[in-house]
Amino acid sequence: MPAKTLIVIVGPTATGKTSLSILIAKELKCSVLSADSRQFYREMNIGTAKPSVGEMQGVPHYFIDSHSVSGDYNVGKYETDAIQLLDKLFLKDDIAILVGGSGLYVDAVCKGFDVLPEADIAVRNKINTLYEERRIEGLQELLKELDIEYYRKVDLQNPQRISRALEVCLTTQKTYSSLREGKTKQRNFKTIKIGLNTERKTLYELINKRVDKMIENGLVEEVKLLQKYKGMNSLQTVGYKELFDYLDEKTEWNVAIDLIKQNTRRYAKRQLTWFKRDEEIKWFEPGEIEMIIKYLNSEISNFKF
Repeated sequence: MPAKTLIVIVGPTATGKTSLSILIAKELKCSVLSADSRQFYREMNIGTAKPSVGEMQGVPHYFIDSHSVSGDYNVGKYETDAIQLLDKLFLKDDIAILVGGSGLYVDAVCKGFDVLPEADIAVRNKINTLYEERRIEGLQELLKELDIEYYRKVDLQNPQRISRALEVCLTTQKTYSSLREGKTKQRNFKTIKIGLNTERKTLYELINKRVDKMIENGLVEEVKLLQKYKGMNSLQTVGYKELFDYLDEKTEWNVAIDLIKQNTRRYAKRQLTWFKRDEEIKWFEPGEIEMIIKYLNSEISNFKF
């Protein structure tokens, strides 16, 4: 029996990961799992570049529109759900595809994520109040006080990740970094990792065009419908927080759009920093489809196009 294989497609935003995953999945007649932590939420469509039903082209997709922004979902729960799903998919298929730019979620599936305690509602409310009153700077300062080691490692512009670390610190009275074992878990499938990237100038042009397209497609109207949820962690993300500020008259229109582009470019840079640490990833230009197919053929003996 062929080895069960998870094809992992990663890279910075706007490089065509989704379209590549659908192309490969159609040929292999397999399923796609999203590892984009923003595409889980059914209320967030335009700003997350979520594929439409038509764009999915009949390919089964999972972890898209699977949760609500009003709920609580994190990387630990995602790991459990994704591994359980893969176990079921691999009963009938030899291959599945994992695609997305959220490095922590990709690693949770491929390597495992440390099981850490959940915070009670009082702790979570305390952190949410701090964020509402002092924004990201308040979270950063508290993390620096409670866990300087993790403070030096974490993406300090990611409120969800900082909030989760603070939850653990306040719940356990221990540092988040001391509770993270970082041990790779044994999986019953092998992985083949592909990365998409291009030169910085081209990437930034792709990002700017994508933002313009999102605005054209109605991103502002989508954000207006989400204003009552703007305090939720799931919405503290690029493309949404800038427009919340615009709608609250805290910033001008042109400034808001420029900030979305700028913050998306910064996010892409952080994505690359994360993925470049993984030596298992084979990197390609977005248009190198034939080379990608050739590489996959060499890695999987029964890979057919």
